[in-house]
Amino acid sequence: MAASKVAISIDRELLAQLDNLVVERVFASRSQAIRVAIEEKLARLRRSRLVRECAKLDPAAEQAMAEEGMSGELAQWPEY
Repeated sequence: MAASKVAISIDRELLAQLDNLVVERVFASRSQAIRVAIEEKLARLRRSRLVRECAKLDPAAEQAMAEEGMSGELAQWPEY
């Protein structure tokens, strides 16, 4: 994967916390720590978008569609 350099401004206290993670060998470098943080944030945003979209669904309509697709098959199922 080709990498691009970017310049960012970070609060001094946040940078100190980031540097501590590097010193403690949680991350190999500042770049790796920031890259991982961005990847995790983007993944959370994708998941939360899915949750928001699912919340828009009408459970009754979804149930009706599911049962509609099975109505012909239900007659073929044995009684329990």
